[in-house]
Amino acid sequence: MLLKAKSLGMELSAGGVSFALLSGRGTPTLEAGLTLPFAPGTLAPSRRDPNVADRQAFVTRVKEAHLRLLSRERSVAVSLPDALGRVVLLDLETRFKNREEGLEIIRWKLKKTLPFDVSSVQLDYQTLAEQENGAISLLVGLISRQVVGQYEELLTEAGLEPKFIDFTSFNLYRLFAPRLELSDNGAFVSFYGGTMTVLIFHGGVLSFYRSKEAGSDPQQLYREVNSSLLVYGDRHPGQTVDEAFCLTDGSDPEAFRALVAEACGLEPVLLDPQRVVTPSAGVERGALRNLAGALGAALRRV
Repeated sequence: MLLKAKSLGMELSAGGVSFALLSGRGTPTLEAGLTLPFAPGTLAPSRRDPNVADRQAFVTRVKEAHLRLLSRERSVAVSLPDALGRVVLLDLETRFKNREEGLEIIRWKLKKTLPFDVSSVQLDYQTLAEQENGAISLLVGLISRQVVGQYEELLTEAGLEPKFIDFTSFNLYRLFAPRLELSDNGAFVSFYGGTMTVLIFHGGVLSFYRSKEAGSDPQQLYREVNSSLLVYGDRHPGQTVDEAFCLTDGSDPEAFRALVAEACGLEPVLLDPQRVVTPSAGVERGALRNLAGALGAALRRV
């Protein structure tokens, strides 16, 4: 986590907009952070259609939030809800020569399995692992061009420069990556912004991803975690989860930790943004959990 200069991250959801301004080396310092709600009806998340119904209200609110930061930083990394796109773990038998060839092969491969026109989405990928026989494992993210294009347009209209756009779950992971990457066979379970996400790693490589909007009912959350682990076991027989980590923006983190423990049969580590980010004077330490998506986005520029 080495920040060369101040770095601005933001998180967008139906509930509102959050900003986090980081600086410093080693353990970053949160210079400023805040969340402002959107008026009802401003933003309606959708995978297929533009999300912002009231464009002027959206732009005005984002401008207001940015002005309250008292920062001239306009280049921003953005977290969007996972529900706006799709994430696919893809195995290919052979490597490709360059990125363009890779994108073409991935589109051709996914064209057979996804129930929509792959040419209508913006696609990006990351290589997770390479085998000696040439096979590769990829993490692929897809989002409608209409959806992401509207966000880029309106953020620019609000005076910002969106440089990186990622799904919130991966920015949450980025926030705690130094700790999570020490675990070879671990599960990262988050309930954040009304979304339950389970990431499972084997040999340090992401092997399972599941993200689903969920209510706050403990029994429903328990079932989501438990069923994810059962599905993982069915897909990868013989692979074990040796460690578990959890994160929530809820009011009772310990209760969530106990829920995850019951679901996975392990004693999970409760991750806390206060251990990886230092708030400056005037920033409430308790507010960090609600800024986790924006904090992780800010680290996207490291």
